[in-house]
Amino acid sequence: MQVTPTHGGNTAHGVDAKRPETVPGIDGSTTRPERGSLKNLQTTLANPIHCQGIALHSGVTVDLALSPAPANTGIRFQRSDIAGSPSFPALYSHIVDTRLSTVVACEADPNLRVATIEHLMAALNACEIDNVLIAVSGPELPVLDGASDAFMFLIRCAGRNTLETPRQVIEILRNVRVEGENGAFAELRPAQRGLSLAISLSFAAQAIGNQRYAMQLDEQRFAEEVAFCRTFVNRQDIEYLQSIGLARGGSLENAVVVDGENILNPAGLKIEREFARHKLLDAIGDLYCAGHRMQAGFIGHKSGHTLNNKLLRTVFSDAANWRFIPTTSPRTLTKTLRARVAA
Repeated sequence: MQVTPTHGGNTAHGVDAKRPETVPGIDGSTTRPERGSLKNLQTTLANPIHCQGIALHSGVTVDLALSPAPANTGIRFQRSDIAGSPSFPALYSHIVDTRLSTVVACEADPNLRVATIEHLMAALNACEIDNVLIAVSGPELPVLDGASDAFMFLIRCAGRNTLETPRQVIEILRNVRVEGENGAFAELRPAQRGLSLAISLSFAAQAIGNQRYAMQLDEQRFAEEVAFCRTFVNRQDIEYLQSIGLARGGSLENAVVVDGENILNPAGLKIEREFARHKLLDAIGDLYCAGHRMQAGFIGHKSGHTLNNKLLRTVFSDAANWRFIPTTSPRTLTKTLRARVAA
């Protein structure tokens, strides 16, 4: 699978979306940059960037364009195939479906929706991009590599621009937990810094079994440990999805296919515990639908998009669960979030 982004009138060379031997920072360096106070400032892309890819379920080719956006815009989607359509925020309250992926919709017109946003959202979260306009020419993002590596490549090609506006970080103040079937749960806890995550899963398929993975989120660790870990599916589920007209864009290049104790991909897995790592990737993307970066600890067991969204809705249902880490007056920050939701 190759991704060939275009930006600023130039075309970058296509590169295979795979784990790199060395991981450059977003500014092109190969060491983790010391940002200091810059981490407290909002960011956007330095340049617009564009690519094409196949949508996972419809199998059609879609155009994807990422554009810089002003401070306090947040992450917003727009359907470029529908003339005059408004943009809408990637917020937990606008998530309308979580069965097969995370699907966001325009509150004023629920027919304006974009599916499978979680892998791009994870890359934006890891790369600390606060503001961007995402235009897509269909109801689903391209699947690309089935993970976040290709999206990180696009973001790094576009570059990052620091804005002279304080970043607004959500701090979780007390444990919040939601539960699902068969012992599944998702929980957010207070933390001293950043976002840490721990995921465990249990599948009947012997090729997956019981797995766990944990990490503190930062750009370099994300790129080195989880960005390239693909979505996965049971072979029987593919047969069912294709029988109802879905999963037409799936392939052994962008998904791990499991059949009992066997991995059907000729090259096998890219790394040990790829399944748990991908679930952690999904959580990073889903949690960014909070509207801001988080200072919290996330723990999930057999959790997925549905529980992740339910967790955010539960957190924000009670003002005692969270606050903005003060950078400006709390009244100004709350007003900004409300304006973003209403836009």
